[in-house]
Amino acid sequence: MDKSEVARILDEIGTLLELQGENAFRCQAYHNAARALEQLEEDLAQVVATGRLGSIRGIGETLREKITTLVQSGALPLYSELRAKTPAGLFDLLRLPGVGPKKVKALYDELGIDDLAKLKEACLQGRVAGLKGFGAKTQQKILEGIDFLGRTGQRIRLDEALDLGLHLLEGLRPCAGIQRMELCGSLRRRKETINDIDILVSSEQADPIMERFTKLPEVVQVVGRGETKSSVVVDRDLGRGRRVTLNADLRVVRPEAFPFALLYFTGSKEHNVAVRALAQQHGLKLNEYELVGPGGSVACKDEADIFRALGLDYIPPELRECTGEIEAAAEHRLPVLLELNDLQGTFHCHTTWSDGTASIKEMAQAAQKLGLKYLGIADHSQSLTVAYGLTPDRVREQQAEIDAVNAKLEGFKLYRGTECDILADGRLDFDEELLATFDYVVASVHSHFNQSSADMTARIIRAIEHPRVTMLGHATGRLLLRRDGYKVDLEAVLQAAAKHGTLVEINSHPQRLDLDWVHCKRAKALGVQLVINPDAHSMPDLAYLRYGVDVARRGWLEKKDIFNTQSQEQVDAALKEKRGPGA
Repeated sequence: MDKSEVARILDEIGTLLELQGENAFRCQAYHNAARALEQLEEDLAQVVATGRLGSIRGIGETLREKITTLVQSGALPLYSELRAKTPAGLFDLLRLPGVGPKKVKALYDELGIDDLAKLKEACLQGRVAGLKGFGAKTQQKILEGIDFLGRTGQRIRLDEALDLGLHLLEGLRPCAGIQRMELCGSLRRRKETINDIDILVSSEQADPIMERFTKLPEVVQVVGRGETKSSVVVDRDLGRGRRVTLNADLRVVRPEAFPFALLYFTGSKEHNVAVRALAQQHGLKLNEYELVGPGGSVACKDEADIFRALGLDYIPPELRECTGEIEAAAEHRLPVLLELNDLQGTFHCHTTWSDGTASIKEMAQAAQKLGLKYLGIADHSQSLTVAYGLTPDRVREQQAEIDAVNAKLEGFKLYRGTECDILADGRLDFDEELLATFDYVVASVHSHFNQSSADMTARIIRAIEHPRVTMLGHATGRLLLRRDGYKVDLEAVLQAAAKHGTLVEINSHPQRLDLDWVHCKRAKALGVQLVINPDAHSMPDLAYLRYGVDVARRGWLEKKDIFNTQSQEQVDAALKEKRGPGA
């Protein structure tokens, strides 16, 4: 059993213990151990075999024994016992905003609620409001959460879908006869959430590929199997109590048809309709198998050849939403989209000083391994006590550590930052004197989400106007598939950012992806510069930058539109100018 699977099981044990009412310390020990293993760079089996497991921070004797058992046998009696006595539906309840293990346990113990249907019924009958620690407001929020889950359906986040899609591709790869293979649909266009997986394969012989696809370990149901298309239902445990059942379709086409099928099955539907209409204007007929003109089929090796035949520059998949990309491609004015390797550094990152799992030095080393040239440390400010926000005294202690680590780094720089809470009235969580000690300030909303749109907008704009605020963090506060963003007039916020030269973050954590691509495009039009941050709480989280780049590309953004594509020297100058005279 590899480290990812072991970490998933440990994390789930922590949640299962919480649902059983175990003490918080024991539950957290399993969660911490899971995070420690996720960050382990060595092969876990080798670490176990050489007896070095106990040297990993957060893994004591009891956990060492359990991890060893999992690695060596692939099973753990404790895990099996906890799963057996925990109703599966309780994990669905944990998907509701604001409903943690303690509340789920109370609902189950007091009202026998073990799935969403029973919970909705109990709320509509008013029985949940009567429970200790709940009340009418909580009951209403639960109903709103159930409605939200119903609207989002069985969708999964981009990162989860990409992991699943690539896993299915790897399962198919050993099959003989495959010439080309791609993920299609909304996953290839990098939408924030995905509701199915589309796979396209080119081969002269489809049957062996269909046979392998329908027999993959993740397949729990074969919906249909034909000569060129098979549909299945796949089931996968994503960890942290999240299990998904998703549709996956495989289409196999002959090699010469692959470019046309790839264009068609990538979508979007609106883009395809517009492209076909354009083909007709050129006296051509385009479908998912060929491009036909007066002289017969037009041979195309790839999608670029198809676009070229229609008088268009190549349109990247992320832009295919019928929002002006066809006109821009015809007029040779498509943007040169941002690439991941354009990023030189990032700023919104947490450490063990607040709610992160890695030290300042460890985060710096992880960033260097990714090829970054600088990293900003922005732990939470004092008001966010749930995330161990830093008091002014702890800020000064942390800054001293950042300076000490910086002194030992070569070719890399750490910046002293903070993720400073925007209080309910728009004031910042630290006073002017302390704010002046930071290289940069990320201002974010973490409380009072239920304010009116007018109040929330005024609150955020007041923070944007503050001369010490460098960038606005996760502008809407949304959590994908878990919580809608708070009500805010983003147009007014972006206009204020443009006026005051405040950066706006593309939070690339896959739970957020905030701003969305639509408002990224609007920000660019207004002249707002954006910054891509991973909201990293661990070393692996730094890799979330890739999803921020996906959002930026969907929003037509180029290298020049993103602040952290600049060199360290350019960033030094920009931050100094923002801080003003005497900085």
